[in-house]
Amino acid sequence: MDRLEAPALVAITGASGALGGVLARRLLSDGFRVRALFRTRDTAWDALPHTETVLGDLSNECALERLTEGAVGVMHIAAMYRNDGPAEAFLEVNLHGTERLLRAAQKAGAVRFVYCSTIGVHGSVERTPSDENAPLDPRDNYQESKVRAEAFCRTQIGRSVTEIVIVRPCGIYGPGDTRMLKLFRMLAKGVFVQIGAGRSNFHPVYLDDLADGFVRAMTTSGIDGETFIIGGPNYMPLRAYVAAAAAALGVPSPRIKIPYAPVNLAARLCEAICDRIGVEPPLHRRRLTFFKHNRAFSIDHARERLGYDPQVDLAEGFRRTVKWYREQGLLR
Repeated sequence: MDRLEAPALVAITGASGALGGVLARRLLSDGFRVRALFRTRDTAWDALPHTETVLGDLSNECALERLTEGAVGVMHIAAMYRNDGPAEAFLEVNLHGTERLLRAAQKAGAVRFVYCSTIGVHGSVERTPSDENAPLDPRDNYQESKVRAEAFCRTQIGRSVTEIVIVRPCGIYGPGDTRMLKLFRMLAKGVFVQIGAGRSNFHPVYLDDLADGFVRAMTTSGIDGETFIIGGPNYMPLRAYVAAAAAALGVPSPRIKIPYAPVNLAARLCEAICDRIGVEPPLHRRRLTFFKHNRAFSIDHARERLGYDPQVDLAEGFRRTVKWYREQGLLR
């Protein structure tokens, strides 16, 4: 592939989300034309006034053809993420939606398709740190659907002019993203409880650094068919991650710890009871994996092949994140 440069047109899904929005703005600031897919006209649509827009979703093949028409690059960020539901629902969005979008990109003659996967496809890694070659071990319907979407992408490598690159982000955080909001709220109220010893590693990545990794995956030549883990400068034990969040809030680190096994058993019973009566369980085993899974990865492959160099350390990233939460009225 010849180097993809501005002002080429890049089509993007997921621009209404935190990562997609940051990525769209980064592409625009770099001089690219951006066309984004939106399911509805919302505040994210209005926040990207210089972006071409297409109304539709990943089930709408006509909308996907309009999205990719004339695009040199296609970045697939949208996904059904962590919502409870049957496996078929995740597969419809995350697998079949990817199949439709990639075929549209190939039909349009796009030269690069970048697929956003997740480090979750590795489950809990045994080696610290692990890399892109670690065994795939999905632990829930979301992760399984991402594994299968990756597999489809690989079947298409070399079958058209469209080169394919897979990106697996580490634990995303930063202004605009609310996945860690519950953690910050509980710490601020002094009610966060450490489940387990907190020795398992967690690997965060700040949104701006992650967006830089995606842009490099889109624009770097000679990487067709490769997979990249994009993470922050460091991974750390979960207890250190939580302590950094507490420091950003100006509150003490939590001291209460509960053994993992009894909480996991309680979650199993809670799920079984709630399933019988048809209500959403307040405690999920899946959510407890935050405390248990080892997520420690090397980003050497991205450094060497993409020139990726994350700039935002955790303390600064958390400072910016807490500031944004408070500005939005999400956190006292």
